[in-house]
Amino acid sequence: MAVLYRKYRPKTFEEIIGQENIIRTLKNALIKKNIAHAYLFSGPRGSGKTTVARIFAKAVNCHNPQGGYEPCNQCEACLAINEGRALDIIEIDAASQRGIDEFRELKEGFKTAPSFLKYKVYIIDEAHQLTKEAVNAFLKTLEEPPSYIIFILATTEAYKMMPTIISRCQRFNFHRFDLNQIKKRIGIIAAKEKISIEEEAKELIALSSGGSLRDAESILDQVITFCGADKKITKKEVEELLGLSDRNMVIDFSELLIKGDLKNALLFIERIYREGYDLAHFLNNLLAYFRQALISKINPESKTSFLTNLTPQEIERLKKQIEKINQKDIERILQILLEAENKMRYSSMPQLPLELALVDILAKK
Repeated sequence: MAVLYRKYRPKTFEEIIGQENIIRTLKNALIKKNIAHAYLFSGPRGSGKTTVARIFAKAVNCHNPQGGYEPCNQCEACLAINEGRALDIIEIDAASQRGIDEFRELKEGFKTAPSFLKYKVYIIDEAHQLTKEAVNAFLKTLEEPPSYIIFILATTEAYKMMPTIISRCQRFNFHRFDLNQIKKRIGIIAAKEKISIEEEAKELIALSSGGSLRDAESILDQVITFCGADKKITKKEVEELLGLSDRNMVIDFSELLIKGDLKNALLFIERIYREGYDLAHFLNNLLAYFRQALISKINPESKTSFLTNLTPQEIERLKKQIEKINQKDIERILQILLEAENKMRYSSMPQLPLELALVDILAKK
């Protein structure tokens, strides 16, 4: 059985969500037949770069594009690409094929016309990982490619790419999906799978995805497997699978710090250590939480809660907590916790740097 993100991968531009400006530009280029020879798709993982690249490769080769831009998914070209048997669509992982020797071998293919399709389309994933030598070998072709070749370079770290490459491409910046877009997508897939899912469960999955649609679909896949045959997903089950109860511990512990309760804060650390919790992971989550506290203190309208996976209920708890503490104290807590995180990496007693940090934080309380 195919995993969900592959099973429900969009096959048309119409199915793409959250990248409207990019899709509109590509559609117009197809309608006007103003096809560039090279494109750069940059953005975070799971934002749809490779999916859009594949749809675009299909659209430029479709025998009967709908409206002049939408692949029909019925002609021989579309079917061959959908089924992965189109030899003229070449996908390359630059992380593993990044050297000069691999690229020289690849360049030999540039010399031959497409075997079946109108265009040969090279989709180069993680293009920033190409070596300098490979880039230099690629530049001449990228500058003056044969009329039958289109290059689509995808990267999560465009700033690492050579300016000479970027200047030869049309660049499109993909962005992370927002909470509502991911929730909507989860709901659509759940309905297709005939699975009932609570609204709060969808929200937790979306929050845990970090803005990546692919990650959200992978989490949903895990949750469906975890829940078994009952075809119903609850908030509690998502929390159990993702270990989100750990976050409640962080919020409870933060309350002790803000209150200045050193005795119970130390007992808290001793208890979770004895229960087998990873203190380094706990400290990392604690830092993320106080980072959010600082941002929210500076700007109460901040939208960065998505990045720290906070639900609306947890955001309310955070707001109540930061009412009891000033900005300077939050900054001080973060500085001390950062030092403890660094010391914990080299300590034979992982609880000791955190305990000393607590004493330091609460010494003046």
